[in-house]
Amino acid sequence: MAFRTLLSILSIVAAFQGASAALTRRVACPDGVNTATNAACCQLFAVRDDLQQNLFHGGLCTAEAHESLRLTFHDAIAISPALESQGIFGGGGADGSIAIFSDIETAFHPNIGLDEIVELQKPFIARHNLSVADFIQFAGAIGASNCAGAPQLAAFVGRVDATQPAPDGLVPEPFHTPDQIFARLADASQGEFDEILTVWLLVAHTVAAANDVDPTVPGSPFDSTPEVWDTQFFVEVLLNGTTFPGTGNNQGEVASPIAGELRLQSDFAIARDNRSACEWQSFVDNQPKAQAMFQFVFHDLSIFGQDINSLVDCTEVVRIPTPIERFRHRLTGEDRSRSRLRSRA
Repeated sequence: MAFRTLLSILSIVAAFQGASAALTRRVACPDGVNTATNAACCQLFAVRDDLQQNLFHGGLCTAEAHESLRLTFHDAIAISPALESQGIFGGGGADGSIAIFSDIETAFHPNIGLDEIVELQKPFIARHNLSVADFIQFAGAIGASNCAGAPQLAAFVGRVDATQPAPDGLVPEPFHTPDQIFARLADASQGEFDEILTVWLLVAHTVAAANDVDPTVPGSPFDSTPEVWDTQFFVEVLLNGTTFPGTGNNQGEVASPIAGELRLQSDFAIARDNRSACEWQSFVDNQPKAQAMFQFVFHDLSIFGQDINSLVDCTEVVRIPTPIERFRHRLTGEDRSRSRLRSRA
């Protein structure tokens, strides 16, 4: 789908949703405080408030928020129609298997470190009447909403939980090549996620960090503003690397331009691959695009393996994040001299 066409569709949908919201009859929730367009969404207000108060430290863009967003991807991406076509179980996508079968799936190499957020979330899952699959995606959307400049991410209820663990080998690794990552995302999405949409998905790294790429420096961010959903990540990955935050020479890591920042080998490679470099550069100083494009891909990623017609859209429960006042981080003249900007149409 052409980029302009997609933006036009998104604009029309947004306008339609705005007009519909004004006309849609709302129902009063049992809590006596909130209303919703669908009664099925009422339960999410209590889940949201519990998460904000007791996991996200009163609604902050913390490590728990970052890891909750990361968990949404690691659960959802574990699906392979290619394996299914061979008569092999290919995983269920956004089905909660990473938490339901955490003893198995958090031991997979790309999921190392996620056992911590899974264990933190389990008490919340136990005290709320949500499927595990719904909870994981909802917690990620709420966590992201605490980061200034983030988009309002989709929230659905009605997903079916996993009955068996996903197979190993379906989550991309930092040391994978662009070819491997593009192929994996195309398979999981049945061809929807191409090289362009892969870049859109990587917008999430604006508030991400690595805990286990270099275990000597856990929590090393991928850009200099991990608490803000901005486009600085796209700038800094283009700069020439000069340093490592810890020991260096770790699998999946390459040199970073900024002290304390960790750069993934996969981000470095995708930013410079001829199939994705132009799209990568298009995010530099483009905050509206960083919001809209991730909002688009998260919507689709969050329902991998599920029947959209069986789900209820409860996005209204996710608060609209605080906007950032201005686009503070630009590629300066000095930065340009340190980067390798090559975009081929």
